[in-house]
Amino acid sequence: MSVPQYRKAAALTLVAGLGLGLAACSTKSGDTSGDASGKVTITVDCQPVGAQKELLQNWNADVAEFQRQNPDIVVKSVSVGEQCNNPPDFTARLAGGTVTDVFYGYMTDLQQVLDSGQAMDITEYATTDTIPTWDSVDPALKEVFTDDGKLYAVPVKNYSMGLVYNKVLFQRAGLDVNSPPKTWAEVRDAAKKISALGDGIAGYAEYSAGNTGGWHFTALLYSQGGQVLTADGSRADFNNALGRQVLQNLKDMRYGDDSMGDRQLLQWGDLLTNAGAGKVGMFIGAPDATQAIVSQFQGRFEDWAMGPLPGQDGPAKSTLGGGEGYFFKKDLTPEQVRAGLKWIAYQKLTPGKGQLDYVRAKPQNYPVGLPQPLLFTNGSQAQQQELELRKANANVDTANFANFEANPVPIKGEPRNAQAIYAVLDAVMSGVLTNPNANIDALLRTAEEKVNKLLAAES
Repeated sequence: MSVPQYRKAAALTLVAGLGLGLAACSTKSGDTSGDASGKVTITVDCQPVGAQKELLQNWNADVAEFQRQNPDIVVKSVSVGEQCNNPPDFTARLAGGTVTDVFYGYMTDLQQVLDSGQAMDITEYATTDTIPTWDSVDPALKEVFTDDGKLYAVPVKNYSMGLVYNKVLFQRAGLDVNSPPKTWAEVRDAAKKISALGDGIAGYAEYSAGNTGGWHFTALLYSQGGQVLTADGSRADFNNALGRQVLQNLKDMRYGDDSMGDRQLLQWGDLLTNAGAGKVGMFIGAPDATQAIVSQFQGRFEDWAMGPLPGQDGPAKSTLGGGEGYFFKKDLTPEQVRAGLKWIAYQKLTPGKGQLDYVRAKPQNYPVGLPQPLLFTNGSQAQQQELELRKANANVDTANFANFEANPVPIKGEPRNAQAIYAVLDAVMSGVLTNPNANIDALLRTAEEKVNKLLAAES
């Protein structure tokens, strides 16, 4: 699969040790810029939590090696939870000014970071001097974090979504593990067979809280050929036949078939915990969802495979793509910005190092061989190095992702101000999944009104 070619219009109208507590984030940048020895100090979040033992060990080893290679830089790590960005918590930290000097955010977070006044323009600092592979990073990913010609974050991961399914449950239900459902009717049929196994197994699971419900509603709408906002981004565009079809599919599975389980209002960790316990047959997600199932929720790599996102009556019209990056807090010194960029380059954007150290990861409980992240442009030296290392050190059966890679679905970016919109759309998903008498038209109409008010307030 080729690197997703996001355009700004799609992306922006758009997808942890060293032991500092969150209190460390509140230290003013000027107070941590250096010490008597002349060293430059930066605080960085998204340090793995203690339960992520191997990831935490890797992170700490990377910090130590980076500081050995750069003795004039001190990296102070902060853990902000398993997700790195829980939207309500992230918004609160932005509002309170307690983000770290270098802080993690989603591609959908650019506008709210700008609105918070916490963002620093790093355009002049992001060069091959600070990030040696910078010229190889996909320009479309850089554009996602660019506003009015100014760069505010460095992309470190991207993804596109497909159908993640449990091969063991497929086999037990008499389904073909090499031919996952291609339409939502087939998903419904497979979910019924899987849930019939009993023992609390959900044939298909879905999010509906913590902004994750709105995120997945968007992906499901894209599979139908719909869009969350109008082309100019000025109004909601989901209160229509396509939006109704998304919710009707879910309502039919939830109440007509009883194939989605009784426990609803699931957030990110809830669904993956159930999946790790072998209680979920299918859900939509990115390839790295299998990584989380194993490294954080005690699942097994060999149990999981992926196919492309299903469509209503044939292949999906499009699939949701997104990702993440690192922003820089306002008022950092030039030395701190350069230090932060060097750290990101080492930990995230150098084949063979940090997140791309596949030799180290191969014997660990961490997957090598997943078809993402895709960060570098096709044909670039960095891409060739990363792909060669990935192939040589694969510790998962790449055949489990062959169907997903062989059947690419057009990628559509997340809507503008996505997290705020997702929060509104959570109510649509939770409504249809918790109330058998939910009025789909009313749910969509109410959400449409709220999103339009949100958009009007921005203009």
